[in-house]
Amino acid sequence: MNAQILLEFAINVLSMGSLYALISLGLVFVFGICKLVNYAYGEFITVSAYVLYFLGVFTGLPWLLVFLFGILAGVAVGFFSELVAFRPFRERSLDALLVTSFAVSVILQRLFQLGISPRSKAVPVPAFFNMNIQILGVITPLRNLLIIGTTVVLLTVLVLIMKYTTLGVAMRGASENFVTARLMGVPANLMISVAFIISGFLAGVVAIFWSARTGSVEPMMGGTPLLIGFIAVVIGGMHSLPGSVVGGYVYAFISNVLSLTLPSSLLSFRDAFMFAIVIAFLVLKPEGLLRGNYQEERVG
Repeated sequence: MNAQILLEFAINVLSMGSLYALISLGLVFVFGICKLVNYAYGEFITVSAYVLYFLGVFTGLPWLLVFLFGILAGVAVGFFSELVAFRPFRERSLDALLVTSFAVSVILQRLFQLGISPRSKAVPVPAFFNMNIQILGVITPLRNLLIIGTTVVLLTVLVLIMKYTTLGVAMRGASENFVTARLMGVPANLMISVAFIISGFLAGVVAIFWSARTGSVEPMMGGTPLLIGFIAVVIGGMHSLPGSVVGGYVYAFISNVLSLTLPSSLLSFRDAFMFAIVIAFLVLKPEGLLRGNYQEERVG
C-alpha cells in the first residue's frame, strides 16, 4: 500500500511539475533575452484555450488539428504582441516595457470579456484525455502521462536546438550578453521574435493540458498559471532555463507535500505557505536553485 501511495504521489508531482515547468520555461525564454517579465504571458495561454474552445465546439476538425491550431494561436499572439506592442518601446526604459506588458494583458482580458463572454466556457477534450489507466495498482488519468511524455519530448527538442543549431547558439549568446552578441552580428530583432515565438508555442501546449485539467476557459484564466510560473522561476532561477524547469517540479513537489501533510483546517492556507516559501527563497537564495547568468543587463 505504501508503494502505491508513493507511486501515486510521484505521478502527481511529475504531471503537475511538467505542466508548471512548461509555464515557467515560457516566461524565462523571454526574460533571458529581453530581461522582461512578461505579465501578458497568461493571456497567451488564454488565447490558445479560446481557440481550442471555438474549434472544439463549432467545428468537426480532428483533435490533432484542433490542438495544432491552438498552439499556432499561441505562437501568433506571441509574435504579434512583440512586433506591435513591445518592439516600439524596446529602445526606451525597462519600466516602459513592464507597463506595456501590463497593458497587453489588460487589453486582451477586456477583449475576451467584451468580445466573447465574461463567463467561463466548457472546453471539450478528447475522450482519451479523461480515460483512467492502471499502473501497478495506481489509477491515474491518461492526461497525466501525456503531459509528462510531452514535456520530456519538448525539453529534449529544445535542448538539442539550443546546443547544436546556429539559432540556439545565437540565443544562448544573446541571453548571456545581449550587447556583445549584437556587436558580433547576432540580429537582435530575430532573437527577440524567436524568444516570443517559443514562449507562445509553450503557452499553446500549456493551454491544451490546462484546459483538460480545469475543463473550461474564462477571461481571467491566465492569472493562475502566470502566478505559478512566477513562483517556479523564483524557486528555480529567473536567469536559467534549466532552473525554470527545476523550479516547476520543485513547486509541484512542495505543493503536493503540503496537500498531504497539512491538516484539513489549514488546507485553505496552502497558497499562503507557498508564498512564505517563495519569500524564504528570495531572502536566502535570490538567484534561485540554479544561478545561471545572474547579472543585471538591459536590452536597448
